[in-house]
Amino acid sequence: MTTLKEVVDLGRRDSFLAVVSTLRPDGTIQSSVVNAGVLPHPMDHGDVVAFVTYGKTKLANLRVRPQLSITLRAGWQGATVEGRAELIGPDDPHPGLDGEKIRTLLRDVFSAAGGTHDDWDAYDKEMAHQRRTAVLVRPTRVYSN
Repeated sequence: MTTLKEVVDLGRRDSFLAVVSTLRPDGTIQSSVVNAGVLPHPMDHGDVVAFVTYGKTKLANLRVRPQLSITLRAGWQGATVEGRAELIGPDDPHPGLDGEKIRTLLRDVFSAAGGTHDDWDAYDKEMAHQRRTAVLVRPTRVYSN
């Protein structure tokens, strides 16, 4: 069994690039590349794997079928985290997290995935404009190749 610390160490080696796989309505797999990191959940502080996304495909899949896998890799090494998505954003409100906490959560996820920004106010405006959503995954299984 791989640990989340090992997932972070692996992610750091290749810009925290990850492949997220969700399930479409017809049972086929939809995959896309994101930046993902590990951080404490904003409510209970347990470790989650997280990424930020927008648009229709991943979010539509996850709203109905929240099970997903996230694979981070560097070279020929990879680690996969499986779990259920918890969506937190302007179109996916969460009890106890107001707009300000969602704004800072989006920053925290971006930073955990290796992101930096010279103008956080501009970042916040763009995230709000695009209606970005944080996807938090409590791992049910973590493994590597």
